[in-house]
Amino acid sequence: MPAADPTATQPVAYGDGLHARGCPVVHGPGGEVIVVGHEETRRVAEDAETFSSSVSRFLQIPNGLDGEEHRRFRALLDTYLDASVVQNLSGGFHAVAREVVAEHLTGETVTVDAVGDLGDTFAVRTMLDWLGWAPELEDRLVAWVKENNVATRSGELERTAAAAAEFDAIIDAAVGPKLADPGEDVTSRLIEDDSLGRRLTREEVVSILRNWTGGDLSSMSYCIGVLLKALADNPPLQERLRAGVGGAEFEAIVDEVLRRDSPFVSNRRVTTCPVTLGGVEVPEGNQIRLHWTAANRDPEAFEDPDGFDPEAHADKNLVWGAGPHYCPGKALSMVELEAFLTELLRAASVRNPDWEEAQPAAVREIHPVGGWSSLPVTLVRLDG
Repeated sequence: MPAADPTATQPVAYGDGLHARGCPVVHGPGGEVIVVGHEETRRVAEDAETFSSSVSRFLQIPNGLDGEEHRRFRALLDTYLDASVVQNLSGGFHAVAREVVAEHLTGETVTVDAVGDLGDTFAVRTMLDWLGWAPELEDRLVAWVKENNVATRSGELERTAAAAAEFDAIIDAAVGPKLADPGEDVTSRLIEDDSLGRRLTREEVVSILRNWTGGDLSSMSYCIGVLLKALADNPPLQERLRAGVGGAEFEAIVDEVLRRDSPFVSNRRVTTCPVTLGGVEVPEGNQIRLHWTAANRDPEAFEDPDGFDPEAHADKNLVWGAGPHYCPGKALSMVELEAFLTELLRAASVRNPDWEEAQPAAVREIHPVGGWSSLPVTLVRLDG
């Protein structure tokens, strides 16, 4: 089990390198065990008793909870995130997507940043629409997304702490008015939710909103970057989506594109007892890092990691996790992505620019996030 430090590496290259050496489980910094094998990653994710999610000193709902406490909060949150509920948001998200596309498609042919221009703006506006937050928070949130990404990449505690403090201030600005005068929006409903037999504490409300927004804003931007790169590289796939694809077929296509280049890089666990994982003896209390990006490119599970076979790979795909902590927000993300891609492809075709001339330059993200930091794409307006 050779030592391997993912810091300052590009997640796809990191995982591919370990797979080439036949290393499904490796040592990382500070004794952390990093799991990159598909079989081993699924095992850890599905065994919540042996591999606890309680890894942070901060309250993290629901990701940092275990057992019955996790089940209770997941049941509460699922009432907001169930597919039948979030599908009702589709119309509003389509309207947001049309606005964003119109604002950036300013000529017959334009080159824009798929992440910083399209992704960040769309992610923030749909979140404001969903949560019922004031539109005036948009500029502040867009600026925060950019700074948080830089701070995360830097690894500097002072900078990440400042980004966290700014986000707490944003949440206070959003929640404060609703505490005084609740409405019918999602945030007001959450504040008044008593399905646990009591009202949520302020700390719990803030933790849930941080989970729904802090990470998801960047994740949506990164997803859009990866998807637009795939569409620009694959015109037949672009035409297939433009012709109209929905439901399970749309989800399978998105899942497969994200499997090949997953922006959801990793989650942490901690062992509750000694365990053997991938032939490695791991003691109780040891930190575990599930490297989803690498697991989704394991040749033992996917013969051709860069291949495109949505149907054949669907059962093995771990983009949204596995086990009791399977991403509760997948349905919401799919409604958002369907709205964005439908409206963009209705208005324009997506092409690769002249990479040497395009600004901003295409830049890959590095651990602990994945996908693209910036990605220029050329939009060509369609007639009609």
